[in-house]
Amino acid sequence: MTAEDPIAQTRRWLERAVIGLNLCPFAKAVYVKQQVRFVLSEATTPEALLEELATELSLLAATDPDVVDTTLLVHPHVLADFFDYNDFLDRAEATVAALGLEGELQVASFHPQYQFAGTYADEMGNFTNRAPFPTLHLLREASIDRAVAAFPDPDVIVERNIAMLEKLGRDGWDELMK
Repeated sequence: MTAEDPIAQTRRWLERAVIGLNLCPFAKAVYVKQQVRFVLSEATTPEALLEELATELSLLAATDPDVVDTTLLVHPHVLADFFDYNDFLDRAEATVAALGLEGELQVASFHPQYQFAGTYADEMGNFTNRAPFPTLHLLREASIDRAVAAFPDPDVIVERNIAMLEKLGRDGWDELMK
């Protein structure tokens, strides 16, 4: 990646990896309709990030889905360590609950060092959730329900993504992200 701003790099990752490799078959529709909100966090502490998360969750809940369907909260200055980030996700879920938004919104996670439990750090399957910067993805449950109804076997997506990324390999991934 270049020294561009984090939002530009996140857009490039979304366009090239998430949409370009079809890692998420539901992402393209909201992106082309400009219903993805990109937010650059200036938070430098987990507490400040929680405040921004609460603000963004409330904003998303109050916004018409035809205007903003999903939000990417990119936070390059906090939680650079994946294990700290992973621990923080419990606090993020607690924030959703505290705002009374369970069943309405959820938080998905992306990180440059993302690692699924039971995997080695360099396994290509981890790259399905690797973004240029730590990112909290705020999603509407209703949108997820509609997507799953249109694609009833999401396990096929996961298996296909892992196979595709293993075939692409690390060199292919690095070339894609240039």
